[in-house]
Amino acid sequence: MTEAILLTIKLAGLTTLILLLIGSPLAWWLAHNRTWYKEIVNAMVALPLVLPPTVLGFYLLLAMSPQNAFGAFIKEHFDITLPFTFEGLVIGSVIYSLPFVVQPIRNAFEAIGRAPMEVAATLRASPLDRFLTVALPLARPGFLSGAVLGFAHTVGEFGVVLMIGGNLPGETKVLSIAIYDHVESLEWTEAHILSGGMLVSSFVLIFLMILIEKRWGRLN
Repeated sequence: MTEAILLTIKLAGLTTLILLLIGSPLAWWLAHNRTWYKEIVNAMVALPLVLPPTVLGFYLLLAMSPQNAFGAFIKEHFDITLPFTFEGLVIGSVIYSLPFVVQPIRNAFEAIGRAPMEVAATLRASPLDRFLTVALPLARPGFLSGAVLGFAHTVGEFGVVLMIGGNLPGETKVLSIAIYDHVESLEWTEAHILSGGMLVSSFVLIFLMILIEKRWGRLN
């Protein structure tokens, strides 16, 4: 039980960190770009919101296979086989939780408006300086929401994890898989303990996010 909890926290934490690193510039691009293919990219980012997790997991599993181009590239250059490994879970979780991180950050960037960035430009701040010293601080609530939603969504994922990682203790057996195992084995007490813990922790995360966002709103 403890092993599954620690593995889940590790997966969710690493996934959230990666999503913040790649999701921030993507959200900025979506918020400010005016090219015709922007909405195509936006639709691709949002696709995990409506795509059944088993479908997404199935195609990710095929893509990660050493018999296909992406899986073969990873195997050849990094000597890593992605299916049924923790590394494969991380890649799948990043793709599956991408919209939950990108959308709040994009909304925060759009809410800033053009005026603060234009003022910074008149003070001869470079585009990078404007992004780091103006946009990021003002968009902090969006980053908080994205981090909380990305972490919570990764903790609760099941279909993608099962398709890509299977059920290997210590490697891919996260909390959602452990709960499924307990229910399948009619171990109701263990299933209640894990499920109740996830319910309480999810509520606490969302409640703290709401409180911090309200406090940040008053400060601004």
